Amino acid sequence: MKNNEFEILESNFNVDKYVDLAIQYGLMLIKAALILIIGLWLIKRMVRAIEKVFTKADVDETLRPFLLTIIDVLLKVVLIIAVVGFLGVQTSSFVAVLGAAGLAVGLALQGSLSNLAGGVIILLLKPFKVGEAIDFNGMAGTVKEIQIFHTIIFTFDNKRIIVPNAQLANSTITNITRNEIRRLDMEFSVAYGSDIDQVKAVITELISNDERFHKDPVPFIRLIKMADSSLNFVVRVWVNTSDYWPCYFDLNENTYKAFNQKGISIPFPQLDVHLKQA
Repeated sequence: MKNNEFEILESNFNVDKYVDLAIQYGLMLIKAALILIIGLWLIKRMVRAIEKVFTKADVDETLRPFLLTIIDVLLKVVLIIAVVGFLGVQTSSFVAVLGAAGLAVGLALQGSLSNLAGGVIILLLKPFKVGEAIDFNGMAGTVKEIQIFHTIIFTFDNKRIIVPNAQLANSTITNITRNEIRRLDMEFSVAYGSDIDQVKAVITELISNDERFHKDPVPFIRLIKMADSSLNFVVRVWVNTSDYWPCYFDLNENTYKAFNQKGISIPFPQLDVHLKQA
């Protein structure tokens, strides 16, 4: 009987020990969860505060979201390491495991890393910035955001295109709006027999009366080609980049109206057929 009583007491002691351990580690896990939740909340507030600082300091709009994302990721990594350390895990060992896991993930995600490197190159060299219009592989649109791995472009008909940064960093990009002024090239055709000087004078007057067209460099208006059924005139004039398309359409319409008023014929393809009687 004594042996049985001793075994029962020993069993009760072990149960109490496990209960105490469960309570101890349970409380520790709860505290770690609270630290994690509060830490994530603080990080969110900190990132918002840093964003406001960036806005007040007039940090480049292109660089801003990239830096905020990196800061957010780094703070979360530090928080996770702190929580793991609170649970009693050796942080040095955890960092080593994290580094090994990072290496394995890096090898598996080489494409993503190349996109990350592409994003860094874009931010350093600045071939384009947020708000600028670019042409890339036949796709034209306005840059809305440069993220760590991708760049978001809105086309002129408001389609959303997400382009990997590696492609943008290693391709030819036409920046449409970086320069303040652009040359507007147009071509007008008139019928054979038209007065060349009158045609040039009409176009020159239209350009001179519109303040959007730059007077320096001097507009260039010359006969460029004697085509099959028309005389073709080339017009080269400089305008502000923001006025490019309005000037293009207005000059087209106004030239047509002016030619009609001055009696200048606009040709159309025609074919003369001669019948020979046998």
